Amino acid sequence: MNRPLLLDLFCCAGGAATGYARAGFDVIGVDLVDRPRYPFPIHRADALSHLAALIDSGEIERYALVHASPPCQAGCGLTVGTNASRGWGGTHTDLVPAVRTLLERSGVPYVIEQPNGRAAIRKDVSLCGEMFGLGVLRHRNFELGRWATARPAHRQHRGYVRGHRHGVYRTGPYVAPYGNGGGKASVAEMQRAMGITWTDVREELTEAIPPAYTEWIGRAFRTARQEALA
Repeated sequence: MNRPLLLDLFCCAGGAATGYARAGFDVIGVDLVDRPRYPFPIHRADALSHLAALIDSGEIERYALVHASPPCQAGCGLTVGTNASRGWGGTHTDLVPAVRTLLERSGVPYVIEQPNGRAAIRKDVSLCGEMFGLGVLRHRNFELGRWATARPAHRQHRGYVRGHRHGVYRTGPYVAPYGNGGGKASVAEMQRAMGITWTDVREELTEAIPPAYTEWIGRAFRTARQEALA
C-alpha cells in the first residue's frame, strides 16, 4: 500500500518529519539552510518560493498533507520588548500570513505549527509533552486547514520545569530544552526528553518538535481522511 506523501516546510532537523513518518507518511523536507542530519529527502530552498513553485506547476497535488513550522522569532519574548534593547531583538517578519495564503491557494490539507504566545494562528489542536509522557512540556499550537479533528484533553502537569525562575530553583520533573546553564537541559537530556536521537546540535534540538506530537497529528489526519471517504 502506498504511503501518503507529506511536504515538511521550514523542516529544521526533522522532529516533525519523524513523527509523520511514524504515522505512515513519506516525507520531503524544505529548509533554507543545510540540514545534513535531516533523516529524509530534503530540498535546500526558500520554503515560500518552493511552495509557490509547486502550486504553479501543479506538483503540489502529489502531496496529501503539508506541514509548516514558520520561524517564530517575530513574537518571541526574547526578541521583543525590553529584550530587544539588550541586543536580542532585530527585525523579524511574521511569515504565518504568507504561508497560510499559499497553503489556502494550494487546495491541499495543511498544518501550521507555532509555540504558545507567538504568531497568531488558530489553536485547533494544542499539544504538550505531558500528553505523551515526555520529559518536556514544550506547548505547541497547530492550525488545521481543510481538515479537522477533536481537540485532546490537556493533562495536568506533574510539577515544574527544572531550573531557576524568579530567583527560585525548581528540580523538575521536566527539563528546559533551550538555552544553556541555569539548570537547563544538556544536549543528552534534550535528546532523551523529546525522543530525538539523530541530531546532537543544540540549536536544532532547541527548535525541534517532539516526534510524538506529529505522530498523533498524522494519525488523526489519516483517520479523518478515511472517515471522509467512507
